[in-house]
Amino acid sequence: MKNKPIERHQTLREKILETIREAILKGTLKPGEKVAEPDLAERFGISRTPIREAFRQLESEGYLTVIPRKGAVVAALSEQDVQEFYAIKSILEGYAAELAASRLEEKDIAKLEQINERLKKLEKEGDVKTFFRVHNEFHELFLKASGNRKLYDLVQQLGMKFNRLRMASLSVDGRMAISVAEHEKLIRAFRKHDGIEAENLVKKTAAIGGEVLLESLTMAEGGKGKKSILQQRIDV
Repeated sequence: MKNKPIERHQTLREKILETIREAILKGTLKPGEKVAEPDLAERFGISRTPIREAFRQLESEGYLTVIPRKGAVVAALSEQDVQEFYAIKSILEGYAAELAASRLEEKDIAKLEQINERLKKLEKEGDVKTFFRVHNEFHELFLKASGNRKLYDLVQQLGMKFNRLRMASLSVDGRMAISVAEHEKLIRAFRKHDGIEAENLVKKTAAIGGEVLLESLTMAEGGKGKKSILQQRIDV
């Protein structure tokens, strides 16, 4: 009986988190727009305390900026944020892939293949939210296989801080398909225990993630012109 209030509180908190995340990713809530506590409190029939807790988590993930005595507003995605995140991600995950290449066993590689098969199905279904979760499982497997706990922790902390960027990148049309294709190449490198190739592939994938997200931001601002990064990749 004692656990029920906690369980309900967590469920409501997750619903709040999901509602705000989806509204921001879909563009219903735009950068600089205020996210009103009273509206959410009325919608979910709860006090403002769990809402403020959700706001703090969303701020840590890069979705919101909480301003003292003013409330929460949707954080803007800057070009600098995107470039810096994917540059760091490229270095850290690339190094992890190099280390993992010599340590991954056949059962680990088989697991990576199974995960990527799931991602193929999710890509066809257009389920970005589940794709994001399963995509994380793929990367966590080889990150843990690197054998470097500090490296694993750093990548996890970085990923949590920039969850919004990662989700936004995967939400761009065609991005999930390229992710699956790049994973297939990475699995082949792991099977050969080729650390250099694995590192280069992970760095390339991170670069693609940053490029398509920057391009989507430019297009959202009315930018036009050359063939899209994704179309260039597909043509290749």
